[in-house]
Amino acid sequence: MRLDEANCVILVPAQEAELTDFRLSLQDAFAAGFTAAFGTLPEGPIPSDAELGEFFHTPGAVTYHIVLDGARVGGVVLTIDSATHHNSLDLFFVSAEHHGKGIGSRAWRAIEAMYPDTLAWETHTPYFEKRNIHFYVNKCGFKIVEFFNLHHPDPHPETREGIPGGESFRFEKVYADRSAQSDER
Repeated sequence: MRLDEANCVILVPAQEAELTDFRLSLQDAFAAGFTAAFGTLPEGPIPSDAELGEFFHTPGAVTYHIVLDGARVGGVVLTIDSATHHNSLDLFFVSAEHHGKGIGSRAWRAIEAMYPDTLAWETHTPYFEKRNIHFYVNKCGFKIVEFFNLHHPDPHPETREGIPGGESFRFEKVYADRSAQSDER
């Protein structure tokens, strides 16, 4: 368990028995963003149960509940590569009723504090998720490094199923000072 004490956000490891509830909360949060953009949902949950199962069980995957004042308010799935220290922010959500309170930013700072040896983080988000784009770029310091679209398709389209038009961004946050220190070793 890790605490971002200045902000009272706790990242609590999710147990295997809790993954069903975690999955449903994540799908509700993702559905809210999709509905806000398109008015209706496609058939089936977003992301699919099968896709979430892959994220949960990828080698190096760790899943945390985001907890504020004892209540679960979101969650995160990370893939940690302890050899390269190039890690992935695979899934990140704050429940819609808790948006706009700085919880996502505090949770991100807690993640960074939990993995101080990270040289780079990578994440993706659909083009229509402008709230996410703002969050990653303006709040967390990620840079957009790739825009997947009709003229530049995602090399891993199976991981972006259900994204209208298949348009999405790939983001990176590189810690140049840490990379330089790593090169010196």
